[in-house]
Amino acid sequence: MKKLYGLLLLALAGTAMAQIRADGSSTVYPITQAVAEEFVTRNPQVRISVAFSGTGAGFQKFCRGETDISNASRPIRKSEMEACQKAGIQFVEIPIAFDALTVMVNRQNTWAQCLTTAQLRSIWEPNSKVNFWKDLNPAWPNRRIVLFGPGTDSGTFDYFTEAIMGRAGSSRKDYFPSEDDNVILRGVIGNPYAMAYVGYAYYEENKDKVRALAINGGRGCVAPSRETVLNGTYIPLSRPLFIYVNAKSLERKEVRDFIDFYLSPAARRAIRATGYVELPDEAYRIGQALVARKKLGSFFADLPPGTPLAKFIEELRKEIQ
Repeated sequence: MKKLYGLLLLALAGTAMAQIRADGSSTVYPITQAVAEEFVTRNPQVRISVAFSGTGAGFQKFCRGETDISNASRPIRKSEMEACQKAGIQFVEIPIAFDALTVMVNRQNTWAQCLTTAQLRSIWEPNSKVNFWKDLNPAWPNRRIVLFGPGTDSGTFDYFTEAIMGRAGSSRKDYFPSEDDNVILRGVIGNPYAMAYVGYAYYEENKDKVRALAINGGRGCVAPSRETVLNGTYIPLSRPLFIYVNAKSLERKEVRDFIDFYLSPAARRAIRATGYVELPDEAYRIGQALVARKKLGSFFADLPPGTPLAKFIEELRKEIQ
């Protein structure tokens, strides 16, 4: 009987599904989720759990060894690298797409078409004196600007504040925060005087319900789009998106197979379907080389906000030279 029970346990172990755990950025979540669904269709013996808690909270879990993959809408910080190092967690940093961080308003807002980065700063800076639309332009409504945005654990919050305010985390506090971009969207859809910023994919999916503002970063008003990301004119709110993979997890076949798939041409359709901008083929080949060589650590921790895609690729090439 004991022998039979032991054989049964072995049989159950043999049929157990391999599991991969990913968490982190709500911006990167749709990409990893879409790629995971495509991968699992081809590999039904693998289960992939994809969640979102924000880039910062995701790195906390990652550096505690709770996840295999950390989705990130900004590069890892020095303090996060130190936390991983203390816990003995090594990782490979892989760029997977580009984003046009999008400032959006309600579709009933017909007055605001373009904002300068200086105007954005005046709205979102700590202790801001801008509370009504007329504070930006006397011809605009004497109605309070209702602000929605990511919570402080969000990489989108970190990136926006660094790009616009010059320091990550520098922001007024009297706005409605959420780590769930869909909650932010509902806030803008429900109020004609609302404003928010989110990843481009969430705007693209709801552009019949909200409207994107053009941004003047010093070279005229430029709207967020795939084209303006690729040609480097949407500044300073274009940004790279990453996944960070636990180096020990990469030793497991299912994780290595998933990352290889993530960087393969077969995954491009899934990335495009989310609304984000896929990288040039060269970038994914470099990513594959980084994984194959197990190149550990971060190469983009000091990347300036608003770095154009072409310059980003140039920096990426250096990592395999």
